[in-house]
Amino acid sequence: MNYSLTIRDRVAVVTGAGSGCGRAIATTLAAAGAKVVVTDLNELGAEETVTRIREQGGQAESIVADVSKAADVARLQAFTQDSFGLADLIVNNAGWTPTEPFLENSLAFIEKIIAVNYTSAVLVCQQFLRPLVAAGRDGRVVNISSGAGRIGNAGETVYAGAKGGVNAFTKSLAREMAKHAITVNCIAPGAIDTPLLRLQSERMLQHFNRAIPLRRLGQPQDIANGVMLFAADQSAYLTGQILSVDGGLTMVD
Repeated sequence: MNYSLTIRDRVAVVTGAGSGCGRAIATTLAAAGAKVVVTDLNELGAEETVTRIREQGGQAESIVADVSKAADVARLQAFTQDSFGLADLIVNNAGWTPTEPFLENSLAFIEKIIAVNYTSAVLVCQQFLRPLVAAGRDGRVVNISSGAGRIGNAGETVYAGAKGGVNAFTKSLAREMAKHAITVNCIAPGAIDTPLLRLQSERMLQHFNRAIPLRRLGQPQDIANGVMLFAADQSAYLTGQILSVDGGLTMVD
């Protein structure tokens, strides 16, 4: 007997999908049959993601939006509905992960970290879930947090706090949305091999490889596979969960 995860005619919106993990998530969901709206601040990156999806035979559209701003999120929701109908698969992947000692953080830096990494997920969920609940439709929400949000990380103190907020937000929203048959789950990535990570020193990259039990950096596709698990039709009984996708780096109960 063959068995595979499926997505039944979902309309997906993936934030921060112009490169890296977001691009892998968008292309994976499209390959599974979802119609995908790709959004990013990087217009060329978002368009490239759409091109790749269409080359695979999938359906996708792109729009530039700053999802930390309510007006942009409202515009994103309207664009998605006009393009494909109500979105019923929401992936909050947008994030920003600079490293800086906490005592050197400016107020502007702190506010941006919280806006991009936490507030954006709140705004997107509220804007997209209101019409979905009103229509009586089931759905899936997958938030992307971080291993730092579970165990902390020096140099990413405010970022870790914001991602810890995403974890708590995921669990509380899952309780509120359960009666509407909308599941809400979260992926907590570890060290993922993206251009941003490659800005780290070679010594730091070697440290990651030694520290990770599976002895390799994660790939964007590893995160996309985790999202696919929570997005699948077969995962209707999974909600309020945080899945660490980090090669065993954080084994948290």
